Amino acid sequence: MLSLNNIEVIYNDVILVLKGMSMEVPEGKIVGLLGSNGAGKSTTLKAISGLLKPEDGEVTDGGIVFKGEKIHHMDASDIVRKGIFQVMEGRRVFEHLTTEENLIAGGYTRSDGAQARADIEMVYEYFPRLKDRRHQTAGYLSGGEQQMLAIGRALMAKPQLMMLDEPSLGLAPLLVQEIFEIIKRINQEQGTTILLVEQNANLTLGVADYAYIMESGRIVLDGYPDDLRANADVREFYLGLTEVGSRKSYREVKHYKRRKRWLS
Repeated sequence: MLSLNNIEVIYNDVILVLKGMSMEVPEGKIVGLLGSNGAGKSTTLKAISGLLKPEDGEVTDGGIVFKGEKIHHMDASDIVRKGIFQVMEGRRVFEHLTTEENLIAGGYTRSDGAQARADIEMVYEYFPRLKDRRHQTAGYLSGGEQQMLAIGRALMAKPQLMMLDEPSLGLAPLLVQEIFEIIKRINQEQGTTILLVEQNANLTLGVADYAYIMESGRIVLDGYPDDLRANADVREFYLGLTEVGSRKSYREVKHYKRRKRWLS
């Protein structure tokens, strides 16, 4: 469905962030994109969704193809209409609108009004808490409820490809587990293709069909979840496990100098 072919992204005509990034997202699958802060994960999503321009970023080399059509020079509004929807990091709900008004806004590009209204009830089936708070101002929802609302608002656009940027950020572990289970359900029941950007490698590998690992603007490793879990570097750097399966202490992780073995 989506392919990134050796793309480079530069900000302000100076800062090279993506350095020959390539990956593929098959239709109907969940693909994980893992990496630490500053690896280039969010920039990758913005390159796909057309949101680089407001930040003075630009795809300067390579190409992004969605369903056989090049999209990397399209405006963000046109890319949304093609069926790609990005759920931004930090949730970004419309704080002064109610929960339901946020959902209605998510369906702005649709012309099937009756079905869009029916889809609001579909969102409430996935997120019953939102139904209880349908008339509540979104700015007063908890962080977890706002994340649910951001995903529900994306569903209202009927996306063919939904891109989620750090959905676990700032949430309690039990709530994160619940949201990841719903992401899996959406993929299975709605057939929505999902590109999931995360730092939480363990949960991502639990729901993804395939995953890529980024460092410093490049893909350094990719594979099926079971294969990545078995990789010694993935276990140590992303799952926090040593060769014998014991967890490192925070002090050890904090002061540990990462071995550069990804490209060997």
